[in-house]
Amino acid sequence: MHEEENMLPDGVQGCQKGGDVPKDAGGHEKAAGQPVWGKKCGRGRGAQADAEISRDDDKPVGDAEWLAGVEKGLQKKFRKTIWCPFVQAINRYELIRPGDRIAVCISGGKDSMLMAKLFQILKRHNKIPFEVCFLVMDPGYSKENRLRIESNASRLAVPVEIFQSTIFESVFDIEKSPCYLCARMRRGHLYNRAKQLGCNKIALGHHYDDVIETILMGMLYGAQIQTMMPKLHSTNFPSMELIRPMYMVREDDIKAWRDFYGLQFLQCACKFTERNCARGTGDTNSKRLEIKELIRELKKKNQYVEGNIFASVENVNLSTVIAYKERGVRHNFLEWYDE
Repeated sequence: MHEEENMLPDGVQGCQKGGDVPKDAGGHEKAAGQPVWGKKCGRGRGAQADAEISRDDDKPVGDAEWLAGVEKGLQKKFRKTIWCPFVQAINRYELIRPGDRIAVCISGGKDSMLMAKLFQILKRHNKIPFEVCFLVMDPGYSKENRLRIESNASRLAVPVEIFQSTIFESVFDIEKSPCYLCARMRRGHLYNRAKQLGCNKIALGHHYDDVIETILMGMLYGAQIQTMMPKLHSTNFPSMELIRPMYMVREDDIKAWRDFYGLQFLQCACKFTERNCARGTGDTNSKRLEIKELIRELKKKNQYVEGNIFASVENVNLSTVIAYKERGVRHNFLEWYDE
């Protein structure tokens, strides 16, 4: 049996494997991100609709029963919208291999905490041997935010290891690109701690919407065509890799899961964003917010716009671009024009 097929845990037979590309009525490939999982794993009405219909039947009574409902829900109620895309990304991009030890990195937000639960279920049922640990770096959270992370981890039965750093203090007074610097520093600390724990991979919670927003941000604000990759080799930690298992999960579906179970996660997590939230200015990453709004407006006229953006970086024709970089070397179309 092919290794990709072995990655499918018990109970997900309806999930279409990542290599299958669906066709429309005219025989053309559908854009990535559209309903591709067939009847058993199709999106159907979506998680929100399913949640509204059966909320009363699944209302938890006690903590243990509530937790069992959360875990069951990810493979039943939210299977089409969360579980299947999660497994599909792992299969399509070969994110997990036998013998891996993965540090699942939890920031305290909805995306990474959901990813932790998905990894727990995958580990419990999967046929491929791999290990996980759940890593939280406290870069200088407020007492309230630290308690929120600990409370959510306890409620969801995620055994986190928390370690301290002073990154927020280090970048707070930096005026130029503090969020970019903070992200790089946090990733470096996570790599280092994961390596100390014997891990060869770290898993981050970036989702489908992050991917398509990054593509447009690169074009409109960075004058480049690139994407957020599903996996990367670390530059500074040669034996380490970064993987993004939430790569094909939609943010709206993550929100539907969060809201159905009444969970509250971190939003304003650092001192910089806390200050702006207190002022009523919201998220500091205004460029990403602009892109979110742009995609929302485009979708009103073209329902496939998100899938088309996602698929655009899978359909690059190098013979129709002026120049490109490969492994750090720049190439121009004039190099082969007269051939």
